[in-house]
Amino acid sequence: MGSAGGQLVTTRLTRDELPVDTAALARFLIGRIVVRETPEGVISGRIVETEAYVPGDAASHAFRGVTPRTRPMFLERGHAYVYLNYGTSWMLNVSGEAAGIGAGVLIRALEPLEGIVLMQRHRGTDKPRDLARGPGRLCKALQIGPWADGLDLCAEGLLWLGRDGADSGEVGVSTRIGITRDADRPLRFYVRGSPFVSGTRALNV
Repeated sequence: MGSAGGQLVTTRLTRDELPVDTAALARFLIGRIVVRETPEGVISGRIVETEAYVPGDAASHAFRGVTPRTRPMFLERGHAYVYLNYGTSWMLNVSGEAAGIGAGVLIRALEPLEGIVLMQRHRGTDKPRDLARGPGRLCKALQIGPWADGLDLCAEGLLWLGRDGADSGEVGVSTRIGITRDADRPLRFYVRGSPFVSGTRALNV
C-alpha cells in the first residue's frame, strides 16, 4: 500500500494520467499526494478535498481571459497556479485543461503524511487535524508561495504530484465553498469521513 519498510513510496504522476477535463481532474486528484521537497526534508500530504473551476465558470479567475496573474491557468493540465487570497493566504491550484483553455483545480485540504514536524513548525500548531485543513493552511504548512506559480507538477522539482497506490476512500460531491457566482454547481470533491476535510459538517456528509 505504498510503503516499504514503513517509509512512504510515492511515484510521480505523469501528464498522460491526468484527465483532460477539470471536473474529472478534481475527482481524480482525491487520494493523490502533494510532495514538497525542502532542504530540511520532504513534506507531503494526501489530497482529501478539491474544487474544480471549469471553462466558462463565472467563479473562475480565468473567466475574463488571460492576464499576467492567470496565465498559469491556461497552461497544459498539471501546472501550478498559485495566487494570494485576500492578501493573506497563498492558494495552490492545478491547471486542468489543454493548453490555451483557462481552468483549474483548487487543492483545498491534505491529510499530512511526511514531514509533520516541519508542518507543525511552519503552522505554529501541533494539532495534526489543523495542519493542512484548508487551502491557506496547506500552503503555509508546505511553504508554497509565488515561487511555485507556473511550475510543472508532473516534472522533477521542489513541488510535484504523486501516488502511492492507497485507496482514496469514498468520494463525496458538494457545491463549492465561499463563492457567490455559479455557487450551485456540484464541483467540490472530498473524502467522506476524513477529519482533514475543511468546510461545515453539512457539506461533508
